[in-house]
Amino acid sequence: MTAMRFKTEKEGFLFYNRYAKEKGFSVRKNYIRRDPITVAVTHRQYQCSREGHRKEVYMEAANRSREPKALTRCGCNALFEIKLDKKKGDWFVVKYVAKHNHPLAKSDEVAFLRSHRTISNAQKANILELKEVGLRQHQVMDVMERHHGGFDATGFVSRDLYNYFTRLRKKHILGGDAERVIKYFQWRQKHDMEFFFEYETDEAGRLKRLFWSDPQSRIDYDAFGDVVVFDSTYRVNRYNLPFIPFVGVNHHGSTIIFGCAIVADEKVATYEWILKQFLDCMYQKHPRALITDGDNAMRRAIAAVMPDSEHWLCTWHIEQNMARHLRPDMLSDFRTLVHAPYDHEEFERKWVEFKVKHKGCEDNQWLVRMYNLRKKWATAYTKGLFFLGMKSNQRSESLNSKLHRYLDRKMSLVLLVEHYEHCLSRMRYREAELDCKASQSIPFTSNDASFIEKDAARIFTPAVFKKLKLVIAKSMDWEVIDCIEEDNLVKYVISMKGDSEMLQILNCTYVESTMKSINCTCRKMDRECLPCEHMVAIMHHLKLDAIPEACIG
Repeated sequence: MTAMRFKTEKEGFLFYNRYAKEKGFSVRKNYIRRDPITVAVTHRQYQCSREGHRKEVYMEAANRSREPKALTRCGCNALFEIKLDKKKGDWFVVKYVAKHNHPLAKSDEVAFLRSHRTISNAQKANILELKEVGLRQHQVMDVMERHHGGFDATGFVSRDLYNYFTRLRKKHILGGDAERVIKYFQWRQKHDMEFFFEYETDEAGRLKRLFWSDPQSRIDYDAFGDVVVFDSTYRVNRYNLPFIPFVGVNHHGSTIIFGCAIVADEKVATYEWILKQFLDCMYQKHPRALITDGDNAMRRAIAAVMPDSEHWLCTWHIEQNMARHLRPDMLSDFRTLVHAPYDHEEFERKWVEFKVKHKGCEDNQWLVRMYNLRKKWATAYTKGLFFLGMKSNQRSESLNSKLHRYLDRKMSLVLLVEHYEHCLSRMRYREAELDCKASQSIPFTSNDASFIEKDAARIFTPAVFKKLKLVIAKSMDWEVIDCIEEDNLVKYVISMKGDSEMLQILNCTYVESTMKSINCTCRKMDRECLPCEHMVAIMHHLKLDAIPEACIG
């Protein structure tokens, strides 16, 4: 080996490292000598990584904050030394010691030795692609191992991948995390005037409040912004700042995002600022309804900024609080109070019965507070309100479950924004896919399907038609038992087949035999912009071959 020559120092190292991999040891770069004038390397020594011994100062240290690393150095003298031949311009071996004083690693252990672990540029590019599509670190590692045929052929281990991602994060936050996010949004706004963002900082220049919305989100709000879910319960960044998405539902029944905010506190003034920025962004178009968690500051802010919007407390959060504030024997009865379609008087009577049955609940401050807020959560008070069928902020829950697949609590604001935009892009890709399906195909209906069902397949998106098909099937259980005409108003009384006590009354107005409006006492159309089974029963009774425009939300 001492007669070998190499074109460069790097070539000499790669040769010895390949040799070390075959034998079962790791290489450490050790001795180096440079030319005193050019400072170029002229002499290099590589040793077995188990050369030398750990310094005594580290062996005797007291008050250790963590467990010391395992001992690896055992005084091994194996080495490989090369020197530059200045006349020929290449490198030659001047010293080589082959003998080791320790057992060498087996072939399936070599992959864990340090000098044989490196992430190539091609692998880094692949890793970034995998990260950008939402895979977490352990998933990226699994893919890389499968791609290379096993952990031993991958070339690096999980710890190397973790260190690589850590270096990337540090690179991202260099120069100030919040400052970089703001500069990025300023760049976006400069190149697209429809991109909206506003922010505020405190006296020390720290970020207090940030709101942003891109052009597509603003367009989506104009089309689908009747109901907005507003939830501040998520903290998915290293600063533990609330991350607040404004979420809705589109014509496919899919979650869409109208805007997003990050705040430093949860005071009334902060929420008021966010809501005002939201309205400025959306040209002062107020939503018809909002669904939020039970935060008191948020509730007060909505009352101040959006007093005419209906406000419903999220039943999912109520369920969570029930488990914390109520005894197990009270849960079922309280859940009935939340969901049962009582009228107002019946609800009040049931509430009294609940208190009588469950002794001591008068002292439960959460129950007292919930009763005071009953008009914002009890179906008895909200069953006729417009909420597009959403009974909780499950839309926000769904969005955040997607975000959590891509995010972790150590994430900087820069990475949070990057991953938020990736999530947004994937959601819009899915929406475009559904738009294509809706425009290029019609849901299947059997040959014996009614005209109403066939028309519904033509009018509504596949996702909405799927829901309406169930409504059409239920409509066959109803029949018209009376019809009362008063000028342009016609009252239809329908009953459940086989149960004449189950009645619904529908009021229809006509102009020159054309139905202009239809109202049902169940108020499903008011809540969800979809005709109810009772309306469809009337359509069948009238032998209509198409759904009236009055029944299309």
